[in-house]
Amino acid sequence: MDVYRRSTPAQTSVVGFVTYIAMFPQLVAGPIVRYHEISGQLARPVEGGLAAGFPRFALGLAKKVVIADSLAPIADAAFAPGAEMSTMTAWVGALAYTLQIYFDFSGYSDMAIGLGLMIGFRLPENFDRPYSAHSITDFWRRWHMSLSRWFRDYVYIPLGGNRHGPWQTYRNLLTVFVLCGLWHGADWTFLVWGLYHGVLLVAERVLRFRPGRLVTFLLVVFGWVVFRAESMPAAWRMLGAMVTWRPGPLDEFVAHAANPQRLAVFALALLIVFLPGRPLGPLVATGPRPLRTAVTWLAAPYAALLVAAGTFSPFLYYQF
Repeated sequence: MDVYRRSTPAQTSVVGFVTYIAMFPQLVAGPIVRYHEISGQLARPVEGGLAAGFPRFALGLAKKVVIADSLAPIADAAFAPGAEMSTMTAWVGALAYTLQIYFDFSGYSDMAIGLGLMIGFRLPENFDRPYSAHSITDFWRRWHMSLSRWFRDYVYIPLGGNRHGPWQTYRNLLTVFVLCGLWHGADWTFLVWGLYHGVLLVAERVLRFRPGRLVTFLLVVFGWVVFRAESMPAAWRMLGAMVTWRPGPLDEFVAHAANPQRLAVFALALLIVFLPGRPLGPLVATGPRPLRTAVTWLAAPYAALLVAAGTFSPFLYYQF
């Protein structure tokens, strides 16, 4: 498509073509690396190497193993079919999954970017503190940015973008996000999740309204409940407990999963996503040396020990 549109010349080297197709850091789950973004690097690799790429890889490994995998049992217990759905259980489970999916997927992206640097490729950034967004439009500029750009350039703009009046713009937005939902899986939960975000984007354009950081975060959390739930009835059950008071303690299995160590990780994850500042990934690559040293010599060995102990679980985005 890039060659057809003449945005980049054709690749005439078989080795260059195979290198792009089989580039293992981004092959499975992202970031989505389009040909024109990296064509120049196939012939002339960027400066990188182990010293440049390993701290970024180590950060991603720590995000995945130390944070995401610690939160997974809490989320799994809360979303289990037989969970006692009090308001406390619903909110703990929804927040646990909200944090889990971010640290799991951004961790994978950091690992891919770090591996790319080690072998001489600068892959595009995929996350920019998405839970700091002040609107759903802003959220999609920060979350899985390579996917957002892909849908913008290959679906939204070819459909007409915003060039033919507001109603066609709204239609195009809804079409893109219905397809985005189905891209994650052929299930009603994914379809409703995509349509939910599409409607929110249209509403922001119609009302010309930015809901603010807290409201945006809550809207995203509600969406993740639909995304994670086994079925739409299960999603409605949890959402109902979140928006109406249902007294009761934590479900016993959620309480068992939420041991002191995991609660400490839960609190740390919330602190990381809510503190202002630069995205952590690029900061590790270009920031102070003590930060790179800490990630390399503390976070990475600890994550490796957890992997060796058998606590590592597959990346969430492997299933989509």
